[in-house]
Amino acid sequence: MIDDRIIPPELALEHLRATRARVAPFVVETPSVRWHSGELLSLLPEETEVWAKLELFQCAGTFKPRGAMNVMLHLDAAARERGVTAVSAGNHAIATAFCARQLGIDAQVFMPKFARAYRIAKAQALGATVVLCDTQTEMFERAQALQRERGRTFIHPFEGPLTLQGSAGVGLEIAEQMPDLDAMIVPIGGGGLAGGVAAALRQLRPNLAIYGVEPEGANMMSMSIAQGGVMQREQVKSIADSLCPPRTEPFSFSVCNALLDEIVLIDDEALLRAMALILSDLKLVVEPAAAASLAALCGPLRDRLAGKRVGTLCCGTNIASEDYLALMANSMNTSH
Repeated sequence: MIDDRIIPPELALEHLRATRARVAPFVVETPSVRWHSGELLSLLPEETEVWAKLELFQCAGTFKPRGAMNVMLHLDAAARERGVTAVSAGNHAIATAFCARQLGIDAQVFMPKFARAYRIAKAQALGATVVLCDTQTEMFERAQALQRERGRTFIHPFEGPLTLQGSAGVGLEIAEQMPDLDAMIVPIGGGGLAGGVAAALRQLRPNLAIYGVEPEGANMMSMSIAQGGVMQREQVKSIADSLCPPRTEPFSFSVCNALLDEIVLIDDEALLRAMALILSDLKLVVEPAAAASLAALCGPLRDRLAGKRVGTLCCGTNIASEDYLALMANSMNTSH
């Protein structure tokens, strides 16, 4: 039985289950599949059993609507009338636009000028007003000013109990869909997904080993844990741009710090190889962030999880075909 003090009261199982029921009309339950054949199994030690949670089939293409919708469903009529705002390199902007559209709420999102054109267009197509900014710091400052001056509600990309309650739905589904796992590997951006999944699984599968994985060029959570508190850094870089927040935040940091067994790091080449494996074996096109769990299993966790039953998480995919093909071409070039 896990010590109750480790789980924040807002993430107690009854709240996670109530949240899952609350957002159910607006999101879908995504499937999990066992890796039965393909190149991956030849790369891992014998008897290693691999499962994949396919959250890329979620509404708006990623896990993000689970948390954003939970936040918006808690707004009163006056707050909904004033609208919402958000900051994002892409996936959270798309999710915010999707959720706002479902509820008839006006959304204005701030995105960096370097954001993928595909993601900008998708957020706009879902009805959001998109404002492009020079830096991630500027994005947060302008969103906060809009919140202050116009009364719009700021929908944070990963922070806060309501957001983690939503993302915990992924963990509830994993517990139902993946039998008797020995280990679960979860990608970390700001920690909203990893914290939510870990909160659910710690209560339902107390003996499960839970690993987080970050890109080497955006290892904000592991650096924060090492220094014992939240931190900010303007320059973070990885092809997994969905895993590149400029800062950590108190609630998601505290949950990840308490509930994850360890965080491992992977480089961009490992992400590209994992993307290629997912295409060849599962026939799925994913953005780099969605390949992070598999990259960790094939890299730093390979021998440690030999012969274990391991869960991985394809957290989503919002990537244009030309961007995907360019990344895969780069993968082929680096492998020769």
